[in-house]
Amino acid sequence: MTDVLWTPWRLGYIVGEKPAGCILCQKHQEPAEKDRHNYLLHRAQCCFIMLNLYPYNNGHLMIAPYEHVGELEMLNAETLTEMMRLTQRAVAALKKAYSPVGFNLGINIGHVAGAGVADHLHIHVVPRWAGDTNFMSVLADTRLIPEALDATYDKLRAIIKEEGWT
Repeated sequence: MTDVLWTPWRLGYIVGEKPAGCILCQKHQEPAEKDRHNYLLHRAQCCFIMLNLYPYNNGHLMIAPYEHVGELEMLNAETLTEMMRLTQRAVAALKKAYSPVGFNLGINIGHVAGAGVADHLHIHVVPRWAGDTNFMSVLADTRLIPEALDATYDKLRAIIKEEGWT
């Protein structure tokens, strides 16, 4: 018999009403003065980093290209390289901020693969700790996220600024 992990909290997001247009495009197209409000942590040449509004754990962030592309093979080498370099830097910043003992890195391509924003490719970076149960909530539809997104943003933004990311 196969074990089944139920994640009913996710269904509301998957089938719920979505804003018109691409949320990732909307966020990076707004002026930089709104970055804190949009939880946009860093703008690079080809890609940007922002916090996930529906985090699995504290520090759950996403790296996305500015280009509205849903398929990995459609990205050019420069964008792919920058995405991975930003992923590397994000992992280092999260280690400094939260001391996780592991990470889940993932790209969901297409709705059937779990992509909530299927038309705009992005990499999820999810910090993990021994014994955490937040990656997939299975008990009482409950996730424990002890830190507010504003505090997470401020903590990671301070590290990015301190390290002088360009």
